Amino acid sequence: MVYRQPLNRLKKFFQKLGFWRSIGFFTALFLSIILITKIAIAQQPVTLNLLMTAPDADPWRQGMIADFERKNPRIRINIIEGPNATNLIEDLYTSAFILGDSPYDLVNMDVIWTSKFAAAGWLLDLSDRITPQELAVFSPKDVEGGSYQGKLYRIPLRSDAGMLYYRKDLLDQAKLKPPETFEQLMNISKYLQRNDKAKWGYIWQGRQYEGLVAMFLEVLEGYGGFWVNPETLEVGLDRPETLKAIAFLKDTIKQGISPPGVTTYQEEETRRLFQSGQAVFLRSWPYVWPLANQKTSQINGKIGIKPMVHAPGQSSAACLGGWGLGIAKSTKHPKEAWQAIKYFSSREAQRQFILKAGYVPSRRELFTDPEIVAKYPHFPQLLEVVDRAVLRPPIAQYAQASDILQRYLSGALTGRMSPENAMQSAAEETRRLLKAGQGKKAA
Repeated sequence: MVYRQPLNRLKKFFQKLGFWRSIGFFTALFLSIILITKIAIAQQPVTLNLLMTAPDADPWRQGMIADFERKNPRIRINIIEGPNATNLIEDLYTSAFILGDSPYDLVNMDVIWTSKFAAAGWLLDLSDRITPQELAVFSPKDVEGGSYQGKLYRIPLRSDAGMLYYRKDLLDQAKLKPPETFEQLMNISKYLQRNDKAKWGYIWQGRQYEGLVAMFLEVLEGYGGFWVNPETLEVGLDRPETLKAIAFLKDTIKQGISPPGVTTYQEEETRRLFQSGQAVFLRSWPYVWPLANQKTSQINGKIGIKPMVHAPGQSSAACLGGWGLGIAKSTKHPKEAWQAIKYFSSREAQRQFILKAGYVPSRRELFTDPEIVAKYPHFPQLLEVVDRAVLRPPIAQYAQASDILQRYLSGALTGRMSPENAMQSAAEETRRLLKAGQGKKAA
């Protein structure tokens, strides 16, 4: 048959070649195949998996990721779109890490997740990968929010901080200056309400969820109080300053400055009320600014921002939010993951991302960049707010501590419990939680 001819020729070739020479030939051929395969594999791009909320995915793909992949053809970033709620994203990360077969290489973290993820051993320590000089370009509180027990686990990409929005037009018409203290905020609200300038004076987030904690932390710090000292683990929830903070919030409802339903509001309910022109003051996050200044907005061009008010002799506080990137300890590509983080946190990448997507930068110099300020004229004022940032306590048991505060604070604000009893119980539960955590650490 025809196919036997090549086989016979190959057989005669090896007979002439001899046994040992044949072995040598096959060995060289085998090694060549291995080498070629390795080269081919090495030329294949490395893919880094990154989980984030669905609304953030497209801005990332069309912005920083497209630019990064163009400049780094051997690395691909695969965004895995998760649910919109950030707490569900945290749950997905947690489940994957606990199961021990996490598909994620880069870890996109809310600032309050850092301590939990680091304490659990899920993140690589990045301390030796970046110099103090390189870290100095970021907001100090953003850097602190990426650290746990003296080590760095998260590089900040987007900052965020709570602030006070106010109706600049109404205050200007009444020849009033923006308030600096809680009492001034109350008095201005009452004055403008009496003169039918607005239905409500002050809107805040009072529902039992993480936003309640963020809002309350600003008021608490503004009265000189504290929640948990992360260094000593001292709990300050049953101190007089905490009761003053709760009394202020309850008084806004009692005196008709805030609506009775404010204890059921989250960010969007408060934004809609403010944006429809029904309120003088709003406590919220930077995302409100572009929405409130849309052409269709009733308050377009009529608002100002400033740091949160405070008690006399105390300082303003802005609860720090924001996102940053860490590297999963389980990744097989730590070198490439760090290369991606270096690019995403670079001045060039952040600057373009801000101009395209409008996010708040983590690099301080970008708040006053002329091109950015031309597009977002409120950024210099926003920097003043970010400079007043305070961290929610970076403790390993943060989620449980937050749940305790949410439950008892909601009970105090809605009248289900007296503020004294609520905060006493919250303080005791928090102390037990932290003590149990210390016991586990010692064991």
